[in-house]
Amino acid sequence: MFVDESERNGYRLVGTLLEPFALHSTRTLMRGLLLPGERRVHFKSEKDSRRKVVVSQLVRAGFRVRLYTRPGRGEAVRAEVLEHLVTDAIALGVTRLVLDSRDVASNKRDRVAIANRTKAREAGLVYEHIQASAEPALWISDAVAWCHGAGSDWRRRVNPLIAEVVEVG
Repeated sequence: MFVDESERNGYRLVGTLLEPFALHSTRTLMRGLLLPGERRVHFKSEKDSRRKVVVSQLVRAGFRVRLYTRPGRGEAVRAEVLEHLVTDAIALGVTRLVLDSRDVASNKRDRVAIANRTKAREAGLVYEHIQASAEPALWISDAVAWCHGAGSDWRRRVNPLIAEVVEVG
C-alpha cells in the first residue's frame, strides 16, 4: 500500500493497493507520465489540463485506492487517520506500507504512532517512508488525495479509483 496525504478541506490519507507483481508495470506507467525535466507527478504543481490527462490514465489502468478522511488538520489528526489506515491494511493482508516522506520529525511521529497505536509489528507489516520522487506508485495516491480534496468535478473524475472511503472520527 502506497500512502500520500492532503490537508485541503479536511485531512485525507489515500492508500493505493498494489500487488507485488504489478509494481514494475505501475512504475513504468507512472514514469511515462512525466514531462521533460520533471522528477515526479505532483498534483499541487500541475496544470488542470495535465491533471485531466493523468487522472484519465489512472482510471484507464484500473488502480484501486482506499481513502481515509477526517475533519481537521495537524499531527494529532494525521495520527488518528493513520491508525485507521494501518489497522485496515493489516486486515487486508498488506505486507508493506510505503508512506510519502515528509521531514525527519514528522516521519518519526508516524513511526511512533504506527508502533504504539496499531498491531503492525505483530502482523509483520513493514512500513517505511520514501521520497515521492523515488517511488512512482506514491503519485497515484497524491493525485487522488488532491482531486478528492478539490471536490466537484475533480472528485467525480477520481471516483472510479476509490474502492472505499473511510470517515474517521
